[in-house]
Amino acid sequence: MFSYRHAFHAGNHADVLKHSILVQILDYFNQKDTPYWVIDTHAGAGIYDLTDEWATKNAEFADGLDRVLAAEKRPPMIERYLEAVGDFNPDGVANYYPGSPWLAMQALRQKDRLRLFELHPNEIAILQENLAQQDRSVQKKVMVYEQDGFTGLKALLPPPTRRAVTIIDPSYEAKSDYRATLQCVQDALRRFPTGCYAVWYPLVQRREVTELQRSLEKLKDCSWVNATLSVRKPPSDGFGLFGSGMFIINPPYTLHDALARALPWLSKTLALDDRATFTLKKSGASKDKPKDKDD
Repeated sequence: MFSYRHAFHAGNHADVLKHSILVQILDYFNQKDTPYWVIDTHAGAGIYDLTDEWATKNAEFADGLDRVLAAEKRPPMIERYLEAVGDFNPDGVANYYPGSPWLAMQALRQKDRLRLFELHPNEIAILQENLAQQDRSVQKKVMVYEQDGFTGLKALLPPPTRRAVTIIDPSYEAKSDYRATLQCVQDALRRFPTGCYAVWYPLVQRREVTELQRSLEKLKDCSWVNATLSVRKPPSDGFGLFGSGMFIINPPYTLHDALARALPWLSKTLALDDRATFTLKKSGASKDKPKDKDD
């Protein structure tokens, strides 16, 4: 249960997709003066040192963040994402990678709030240590819960502000995470149907992935955008991550068009072979076919 450590994967292709979308959502929420909450059901350590042995062991950021930094003609969505990451690296060298909590913390205004769930004993210890290094004014906006985010989320919805972005991104190491994610989303929509929910999921060769996608796309009485990015063909042995997806419920109206510009570029930039693809779907539209990087 506690084997997953995100530091191994910080800044990889999945993080690029997830966090570029998150930055877009937060920017949109900041266009209105009304306060909002950000809730992360699986917060991790919050920010990651890319020079640390945990990160350099597999150096997954080399095929994610580093490729994006080195590429040219970046779409606006990607430029904005790199600007957000760059704020944590003022010397211009990408030594630190902000996870969702730190990107959210960066975006928060005076009356906005951040709520973080983390159950992994090592991760939450690092999360709390990292938070303790922030200014007191920042700490006052944040609460950390050593609790399962799937169940803990229920008590926070609806938030007092009636505006919130909820990030649901378990590790999916356990098969039960797929069912738990769907149930979490369904329950959250009953409690707070107008909230924005950003659900991350892996692309691996498991039927649970397809079942989760189909179930989410059948949700009623809400708008959604579903984006996937595959950087290589599925492994022949049936194991291993070959891409990831983000399913956003009640997304900003600007998000689909931003992704339509960013995904083809990401597919080319992060491709590890000639089978790199992306898909982009939205509620109320015909299903898009997978696109390969040369389309």
